[in-house]
Amino acid sequence: MSDSPMNGFKVDLTGQVAIVTGASQGLGRAMAIALGASGARVACVARNAEKLASTVQEITEAGGNAEAFSCDVKSRESVDQVVDTVADDWGRLDILVNNAGITRDTLMPRMSDDEWDDVITTNLRGTFLFSRAASRHMMRARYGRIINIASVSGIMGNPGQTNYSASKAGMIGMTRSLSKELGGRKVTINAIAPGFIESEMTKALGDSILAEVSKRIPAKRLGKAEEVAAAVLFLASPAASYITGQTLVVDGGMTG
Repeated sequence: MSDSPMNGFKVDLTGQVAIVTGASQGLGRAMAIALGASGARVACVARNAEKLASTVQEITEAGGNAEAFSCDVKSRESVDQVVDTVADDWGRLDILVNNAGITRDTLMPRMSDDEWDDVITTNLRGTFLFSRAASRHMMRARYGRIINIASVSGIMGNPGQTNYSASKAGMIGMTRSLSKELGGRKVTINAIAPGFIESEMTKALGDSILAEVSKRIPAKRLGKAEEVAAAVLFLASPAASYITGQTLVVDGGMTG
């Protein structure tokens, strides 16, 4: 039997349209592939067109339907164009996964204005811009799923990540507020807060640090991108229609 986290887990999203930001690598790539495998038509969004092409190719070669969209998530014009193009040309917009994010880690006394602004603008403003644009279409359709990829750093904080933690805490607050605004239109908004997940970002920490981190996690290992993708599939599905304004922590028990 396969040991893949997705083994045996099925969600039917046939006919639905999804947008995934930051889909060129890591968590976003895994989420886009999982949504495509579940029948959704996926708009894969990122700045790196070459890496996006690889994500789209994997989805289509598996029998799914996907297209790449280059976009600067910090630009209102760029975001509105992508969202409106997908919704108008594809006829609907059911799912938005706000995953695009960056880090610029350093202790606050040494943190530059640009290191603060880059992270807040990409992670928090990008989520705001995409959520605002998508919510207009979802409200008219009286259906939608917005899923914000936050982080345990936004819950418990992390030294050297004041900018990143603030951006992710902001995403959680945005999730709670927006859920109250859109709940009556059958649009749900939830957040997922991953812990330490195997990715390019965590790999950069080095083996010795990751070994120490793993010891502090009750599950005694880092998570897999597919395990976060499984949470996305659930929240995107009709089965989660009565769940909104919540933050689902996927961290192997690290935050308790």
